[in-house]
Parts: sequence; C-alpha cells; structure tokens
Amino acid sequence: MKKHFTGPAIPVVLIFTCCLFIAPAVALAQSANTMTKEQINAALDEAYTKFKEGKEGKNADYIKELARVDSRIFGIALVTADGQIFTKGDISSMVSIQSVSKAFVMAQVIEEQGHQALQDKIGIDATGEVFNSIVAVERMRGKEINPLVNPGAIAATSLIKGADSSAKWKSILQCQSDFAGRQLSLNMPVYISEAGDNLRNQAIAHLLLAYGRMYFDPVQSTDIYTRQCAINVNAKDLAIMGATLANGGVNPVTKKKVVSPETVMYTLPVMATAGLYDDSGIWYYNSGLPAKSGVGGGIVAVCPGKFGIAVVSPPLDEAGNSVKAQMVIKYVVEKLGVNPFLVQPK
Repeated sequence: MKKHFTGPAIPVVLIFTCCLFIAPAVALAQSANTMTKEQINAALDEAYTKFKEGKEGKNADYIKELARVDSRIFGIALVTADGQIFTKGDISSMVSIQSVSKAFVMAQVIEEQGHQALQDKIGIDATGEVFNSIVAVERMRGKEINPLVNPGAIAATSLIKGADSSAKWKSILQCQSDFAGRQLSLNMPVYISEAGDNLRNQAIAHLLLAYGRMYFDPVQSTDIYTRQCAINVNAKDLAIMGATLANGGVNPVTKKKVVSPETVMYTLPVMATAGLYDDSGIWYYNSGLPAKSGVGGGIVAVCPGKFGIAVVSPPLDEAGNSVKAQMVIKYVVEKLGVNPFLVQPK
C-alpha cells in the first residue's frame, strides 16, 4: 500500500533548510553594523561633555584672520554611510576649510586622471618634513611629495582640468560642494589675508616648476590653492564630506555620485599616512582612521563603510591639529568600537 506524506512534513523541512541559510545571514548583518542611534548619540554627548571645557591649544596666528576666529567654537557631527546625521554642539559656525580641502582635491585628481597619474606626477609618500617644507622639494627634486602637504597640494591643484584659472577654480569649488552636499562659498576675508602673505607657497610653486612638477601657471595655481583653502565649512559639512568617502564616493545625503569607489580606495591610504601633518603616524596609531586636518580648526575622519565624523574647534596643538577634535574622534572611535584594526578572535 502506497503511503502519502501529508501535513507539515515538507514545510518543516523547508523552514529548517531556510533557517540554515537565513540565520547566518542575519547574524552577519547584525555584526556588520553594531552601532545603534542611541549608541552614537551617547558617544557624541559624552565626548562633548568630556572635552568642551578644555583650554589647550591656540588658534593659528600666521594667517591673521584665523587668529580672530572665535576659539570657543566646538561642534561635532557624525554622518553614517546610509545618510543618518548626528550632531552635537555648534554646527552652524563657519571656519575656513584650509588643508582639509587637500584630501578632496586629491580625490578629484584621481577621479579625473587616474591613481597612477597622482603617483607619477606628484608622489604619495610622506615627506618627513613640515607641511610647507622647501627642503623636501629640493631634496627630492620635486618628486615623492604628496598631495596633503603644500607642495603636493599646489601641484594637485595645477592638475585639475580646466582651460584657465577660472575654470579650474569653479571645478574645485563644485567638487568640494558635491562632497558636502550643498553649495559652499569662499570666505573672502580669509582669502585676502592668505593671498597677501603666500610668498612661500609661490616660491614652492616656482621651485616645482623648475623641476617639471608644476602643470599650470605657478602663480595662478598658488592663487587657486589659496582660494581652495579659504572655502567656508561647518562641522556638518565636513562630516558629510567624510561620509561620502565612507560610502564609496556617493554622497549618502544627496545620493549623488561624486567619485568612484576606486578613487576612494586610493584616497584613504594617503589620508592615513599623511593626513595630520607631523603627527600623522601618532594619529593613525591611536585611531585607526584615515583623516585630514586643517589649521582652521577642523578634522574629518573616515570609518570606511560606516561613517564620516568631523569636529570643528579652532585651538591647535604644535603640529597644527585641533586639540579637541583629536580627542573627540579618538573617544568616539573607542566608545563605538570601530577601529578597523580591532578584530575580535573567532
């Protein structure tokens, strides 16, 4: 007599089989993003409270307008790779972007000309010298500098596509704006202040020209670079810029593709090795995150695939990095357990 299987036998088998595949997938998804909104807010709140009364550091004063910026500005922003925005403190006050802009011009050069062009025409190694060193240029005959110190940054600016100075500047401003997710503008007083005192950068540009490492008029390139450093941003702008890198080049707020994932792949290592001036190694050792600082008081750091985090606080340490920004970002990274090099054994 032939037996017929009826009832729940097949559904049970199907459910069991599905569980074998679904359960690990769910566990993987949960482990891939362990940060909750509550955890992020708590980390930012704690960091703000812990460091807001700090008095260490002082504003940059070699640029006269920077010395006049309110040293009490203190804003924190974290933007996730899926576009969630978390803020604490003063995120409305504007500061000039300064050297933070270098990371995004570097990305623009890679996007326009490819990563090999950056390596061949500028270099990617840390110079071992201060950010505005002429000695480094002379020693290496214009080679093996990198886009996150002044000589390499001016050379990178000169590489941006554009028929003339105006076109190059418009392209840079638009790209920085695309990273930030809104139209950014020039801080004219800062630009005028810097433009009146940028003879050293002009000298660097001419020395690079002598070694065949300047790709547009040196005076005009220096002027564009000076404008680029005087773009106004706040902490939220910088965090969205960082989140765009964290999200593979797509702005997670506007959903606009700014650069390719491959461009990001080549941008982040240079930020890791040369993003915080003379203290780049110390920073990377303690945080594990690629980052870029500027003497305007901002630092942006990137946790790939997770978030961009930025802090604006003008008082700087001797290396030229915001004191509070460094402490806040390191604290948040530790609190959230997101140092990419922290791997728990299986």
